[in-house]
Amino acid sequence: MEDTLLFIIGSPRSGSTMLMRMLSAHSEIFSCPEPHIITPLAHLGYYETVEKAPYDHLRGVDAIREFVEQLPAKEADYLDACRAYTDVLYGRRLQGTGKRFFLDKTPAYGLVLGFLQKLYPRAKYVVLTRHPVAIFSSYANSFFDGDYKAANDFNPLLNRYVPSLARFLREKPVPMVHVQYEKLVGNAQEEATRILSFLGLPFEEAVVEYGSEKQTEKGLGDPVNVNRHSRPMTKSVAKWAQEIAGDSQKYAFMKSVIDSLDADDLEVWGYPAGDIFKPLEQVSGPGQKPKKPPLDMFQLQRKALLLLRRNIHNNTFGKVVKKIRFACDVLLR
Repeated sequence: MEDTLLFIIGSPRSGSTMLMRMLSAHSEIFSCPEPHIITPLAHLGYYETVEKAPYDHLRGVDAIREFVEQLPAKEADYLDACRAYTDVLYGRRLQGTGKRFFLDKTPAYGLVLGFLQKLYPRAKYVVLTRHPVAIFSSYANSFFDGDYKAANDFNPLLNRYVPSLARFLREKPVPMVHVQYEKLVGNAQEEATRILSFLGLPFEEAVVEYGSEKQTEKGLGDPVNVNRHSRPMTKSVAKWAQEIAGDSQKYAFMKSVIDSLDADDLEVWGYPAGDIFKPLEQVSGPGQKPKKPPLDMFQLQRKALLLLRRNIHNNTFGKVVKKIRFACDVLLR
């Protein structure tokens, strides 16, 4: 399977769902949204571990490492076993599609790259980066109603993904091509041709006009914008700047986040630290609130979760939920 696997590596809100839709419109590429095959496998204990599991995961770490140490080829045998598992899943899903490549776009893989590159060192990797503030702005507005602090408290996205992807790009341990979101939407045909050339595939017009093709099956991914466009669009490139221009609180918050990142990592991403906030100079007038997406079922669910989760560990509602949870645990144990 290794020679037929293609991974898109990028953080959430970096445009990876759009890129997946573009590439899976090619006649030789099949994809299904975010299967998360690699993430749990990476946390079985030999490399990483889970924080909580229905078994003694700390004992499991010692046990699996001791077991692997006694195998003839040690870690290589363990990787062979893991690869046998993933090869069957990827291979059987690809059967009957008539396609050459299986494309796996799961953003969480960006945090287990050490394992993934050992598991599939000959697979093809497309590494997608985007302006860091654009990523965070999209994340906060898509899932936290524009509350930057709540978004960062829940998941410090940039602090997790920027160092990991920068190390990957810097070391280049596997065959890869680096794509920047802004260049992709600004010159889709040229960038798509470059990616396909890396894969040894010819350019097809459907890759740019991906909306004319049958959509990939439903699954995890961008629930807000993925079905609103049929080709790459540039209008989202400067949205973050239009939002935080004149908003001193959001600017100060993002400045502190950017300052906490390694300047060399940002350089490798393609966004030098000294240039991060330069797009603000092109924005005149006060900041603009981002346009709210259509109020669909996903947005209603997200707003309800935000409302219910607010101060849940300290308010009366949270105490009631904890009591109900305890009662359920007792009944189901």
